[in-house]
Amino acid sequence: MDIDEETIDLRSDTVTTPSDEMREAARDAEVGDDVYRDDPTVNELERRAAEAVGTEAAIYVPSGTMANQIAVHVHTDPGQELLLELESHIYRWELAGAAKLSSAQTRTIDAGDRCVPTPDAVAEGLVTEDLHRPGTGLLSLENTHNYRGGVAVPVDEMAAAAEVASDADVPVHLDGARLFNAAVALGVDASEVVDPVDSVTFCLSKGLGAPVGSILAGDEQFIEAARRVRKLFGGGMRQAGMIAAPGLLALENVDRLADDHANAERLAAGLNALDGVDAPAPDTNIVVAHTDEAGIPAADLVEACKAAGVGCVEFDEHATRFTTHRGVDDGDVDDAVERIGDAVAELSA
Repeated sequence: MDIDEETIDLRSDTVTTPSDEMREAARDAEVGDDVYRDDPTVNELERRAAEAVGTEAAIYVPSGTMANQIAVHVHTDPGQELLLELESHIYRWELAGAAKLSSAQTRTIDAGDRCVPTPDAVAEGLVTEDLHRPGTGLLSLENTHNYRGGVAVPVDEMAAAAEVASDADVPVHLDGARLFNAAVALGVDASEVVDPVDSVTFCLSKGLGAPVGSILAGDEQFIEAARRVRKLFGGGMRQAGMIAAPGLLALENVDRLADDHANAERLAAGLNALDGVDAPAPDTNIVVAHTDEAGIPAADLVEACKAAGVGCVEFDEHATRFTTHRGVDDGDVDDAVERIGDAVAELSA
């Protein structure tokens, strides 16, 4: 999609660009060879990231997908099963990485709008290793849940699912790409969201606004193993302090995520008022507009919105995602609603 300065880009919060302060921090960063653990800026980012989520240690990686796949590789043995939600990012959008990179077989649970499996569903999904079956090596949860519309899953529901796996000696990983959005929406510290699990991924490059990078966090033994796997997967970086320095500033942007949530509510209300559009009020910064009633395929709406100067993405046959971020203010939201309304009207004519 060609984006010009007049386009209101709501495709993703990954489209944010670094602030002037982040650019200056990148320029002035003290650096060293991170593979040798010699980059002081990366070391500080990892220390502060672990502190932010209440874990013993953390590692900086190029992307959230790599962080998730490292976690799968460390937690599982080849041939074991990975138990995860049917519409989870790892299962839906990571190119079957668990199978290709870790030889893990996936077993899915459809948690529906709840987004997290019930304890009974987890218990039913767990497989005990025997002569015929591989055994479950890992349970993966997601918070916020991207595909389900940025739902902030309550901590007690996550903990209940995780407890069943832990009682069966199965580790639990949290894909927390938008972890801090969940924490802000739930009104809790991020460490409380992370407490029930063994490892967590979160992105610096989404709502927090850094140009690149994600964090994988867990206990010291897990992170040491993850460091080796990061190298295996091609994620060993050299003078990475230049991209880690903006990440340090990104960790200071947690409180402002509430602005994105407010703008998403404003956007959803505007879209929901359009004839034939159903846009439920979001928990966080992701709005999913359903156009079944209007008979408008998402692919057509995306193209019409593009022509009207609004960026969005197709999520399903009649579901389109709009994501707010720090590059969008309430005036942009109102303009976007007007443009999207014109697009819907044109497609419905």
